[in-house]
Amino acid sequence: MSKYVLSLNEIDSTNVPEAGGKGANLGELSKIPAIQVPKGFCVTVEAYKRTVELNDELEVLLNQLSQLKVIERGQIGELSEKIRNLIEGVEVIKEIEEAINENILKLGEKHAYAVRSSATAEDLPTASFAGQQDTYLNIFGKDAIVQHVRKCWASLFTERAIIYRIQNNFDHRKVFLAVVVQQMIFPQASGIMFTADPVTSNRKVLSIDASFGLGEALVSGLVNSDIYKLRDGIIIDKKISTKKIAIYTLKDGGTREQEIEEDMRNVQTLSDEQILQLADIGRRIEKHFASPQDIEWCLAEGKFYIVQSRPITTLYPVPQNDGKNRIYVSMGHLQMMTDTIKPLGMSFCQMLSFWFGQNLTPAGGRLFIDGTYDLASPIGRKVLLTSTGNADILMKNALVNLMDRKEFVKTLPKGKGSINMSSGVVGWLKPAIKAYRKNDVRVVEDTISYNEDLIKDMEQKIEMVTGAELLEFILKDTKDLKSVLTGPQNMGLMAVGGFVSNWINKKMEKWLGEKSAVDALSKSVFNNVTSEMGLELLDVANIVRKYPEVMEYLNHANDNTIMRDLSKIKGGDLVWGYMGKFLKKYGMRCPGEIDITKPRWIEKPTAIIPMIISNIKSNEVHSSITKFDQGRKEAEEKERELLRRLEELPGGKRKSKKTKRMISVLRNVIGFREYPKYSFIKRFQIYKNAILKEADVLVKNGVIKEQEEIFYLYFEELCEVVRTNKLDYSIIAKRKEDYEVYDKLTPPRVMTSEGEIISGEYNIGNIPQGALGGVPVSSGVIEGRARVVLKVDDAIIEEGDILVTAFTDPSWTPLFVSVKGLVTEVGGLMTHGAVITREYGIPGVVGVENATKLIKDGQRIRVNGTEGYVEILG
Repeated sequence: MSKYVLSLNEIDSTNVPEAGGKGANLGELSKIPAIQVPKGFCVTVEAYKRTVELNDELEVLLNQLSQLKVIERGQIGELSEKIRNLIEGVEVIKEIEEAINENILKLGEKHAYAVRSSATAEDLPTASFAGQQDTYLNIFGKDAIVQHVRKCWASLFTERAIIYRIQNNFDHRKVFLAVVVQQMIFPQASGIMFTADPVTSNRKVLSIDASFGLGEALVSGLVNSDIYKLRDGIIIDKKISTKKIAIYTLKDGGTREQEIEEDMRNVQTLSDEQILQLADIGRRIEKHFASPQDIEWCLAEGKFYIVQSRPITTLYPVPQNDGKNRIYVSMGHLQMMTDTIKPLGMSFCQMLSFWFGQNLTPAGGRLFIDGTYDLASPIGRKVLLTSTGNADILMKNALVNLMDRKEFVKTLPKGKGSINMSSGVVGWLKPAIKAYRKNDVRVVEDTISYNEDLIKDMEQKIEMVTGAELLEFILKDTKDLKSVLTGPQNMGLMAVGGFVSNWINKKMEKWLGEKSAVDALSKSVFNNVTSEMGLELLDVANIVRKYPEVMEYLNHANDNTIMRDLSKIKGGDLVWGYMGKFLKKYGMRCPGEIDITKPRWIEKPTAIIPMIISNIKSNEVHSSITKFDQGRKEAEEKERELLRRLEELPGGKRKSKKTKRMISVLRNVIGFREYPKYSFIKRFQIYKNAILKEADVLVKNGVIKEQEEIFYLYFEELCEVVRTNKLDYSIIAKRKEDYEVYDKLTPPRVMTSEGEIISGEYNIGNIPQGALGGVPVSSGVIEGRARVVLKVDDAIIEEGDILVTAFTDPSWTPLFVSVKGLVTEVGGLMTHGAVITREYGIPGVVGVENATKLIKDGQRIRVNGTEGYVEILG
């Protein structure tokens, strides 16, 4: 076996390092019974390495290339041309050339050949290099083939390939190239076959694109193709396109475009019999590779040939299921956290998910609610649609679209739903009525005090246990916590807040035509731990701004030394005193805080620095008390205005009296809404600290290499590892690889057990042409500069900025003190961003699909938080 050239029948899927992705796939395909693959061979990576190694000029150029960034397009172009010219002109050593010639003689010197690049990094789960390098068709003769092998090697350094590697952090020296040389097929038709629908992701639907001539016309976008869709071996849809051009081969080599005769332009490319035959081939290939495939095919002399098959890397994984029709709803969209969650984080979400715990299932590093049984029941369906509508209108509308498929709904299995609130509602009723009648802010304060006492008691007890006993303690405490958080006292207050909010908004709109009156009336309420957090960080900023040396240091502060460093700077001790006090109270918070594995502010104090700097840049010097008083006065003024207008109506005194009481109850209880999550996140930090001590023991005993590797274990697995002091480390390694893949995926809001992604749309009324529609969550209209922020750590907000982001959770709250408006891609009326914008009186529109892509950082925009749209002004 030559180390420089391998026949395709010598290659299988294990040979990616030698043959690259395309070569390995073709070798594997050639081993599937009854699958026709054009004969050929592979010029290996070793041949490429041997040819370019020790080339001093190339080494200099690669050193220069490694220093460049994507924006330096001119220099990238110059270096690209130099490197390609160098490789195309390099002498191929005799041993390699002889090996190529020997294989050509075996296959037939008179044949035409296709010469295709095959990169070692091609079709990785985390990045697809497919199409990055060049392909040459209809090449004749040994010398021409060797020349085109060099051209393929050189195409490793096209501008597009270089830029792609820079964007995806691939080292230019660690991506190598093999070259596949195959007998040329001269097809009547060719195209692409997806064994899962590329539009909907449905794994049961196979899609075929077909056109006359070579497939390059289709891939390059020169022609429209026929599209055939099949399900369970039956053609369910056909789209016959008008085909004006095809690419065909020339006798002397190369290819040319050719117009299709008029009477053939609307002819179906493949007969129905051929469509079914090709689909069967696709399903056999999919079965062999055990995953949905993207397959390139061609038809010549009545035979189908397969010239490539690769996994479809863009499909979102389907949760494990029993094969019945099931519907999955993204928990991440409901919780404003669509990032990946590591296994230990998933375990805690499942333990503490109040109504959905038993029906939460992982897929693609996220958790999904199996809402099948709820949606199969009329009552469960109504509750789930209402709750999702409050959190994310696009999710609700996607579910509505799915429920409109009557035949699909009939196939849903029946069972015990996630939502069983009947007994809970009865339990909440008494304390809810009591709180409403008493109408005293002390009811909320007493409830918070009770919860805080429970947390202190737990914190003392957890310090007394270690090892397996500790994990048993945590498991029991999560059950106790769940019963407290969903208990009558907490839920009664939440119910009262929801009731009076709905009453006020509905009545004010009915009686006065006043939309979203609660927004203004909810400003500066007591006992809202999340809005208070933002105001308290404002006090920290006001101290920092007094000390220029401290401000300078914060621009490059170190998490591990910040306290010590500040002690050496004028004003540093005072600043750390304020920061330390803030972190003691709120340090358990962070972006994506429902995932216990995420680093908390107390672990990474520099994370709050951008928010401190933003407060300094965008706010005048005023304290949290001043800001709070300002909001309170605005709410009181709004109350007086509403009551005055009500008194002028028929029956006005009665309406005014009732409304006044409702507003009083609202302001006394609505702040509590943010406390339950705060309290369980507080417990999370206590659990995490204790678990990390056990991780230190595992590191010391050589069971794991790093403390945070325990995050890749589910809670049950962690219990077993702590108990036995043993672990199959390959589990950690495999999950780390998986999570690199998952991190690049976008989770769907709603999907079925067939993998079909269900979309929703906005019920948009009369919005201006070109405006971006969303959900109005905080009334008012504001214009300003869009500040597009994807991570809260990167946010530097200045005066007049409008925050545009994917989603927010409580960790973003300190930024809300500085911004003038909010736009998010995910969210609903009762999600975090909506609640806090109303509290601070900031106009807000949430659920604006693709807002962070359609709105450019620095553009001037207008946010209409009353009607629910965003206008891009320029």
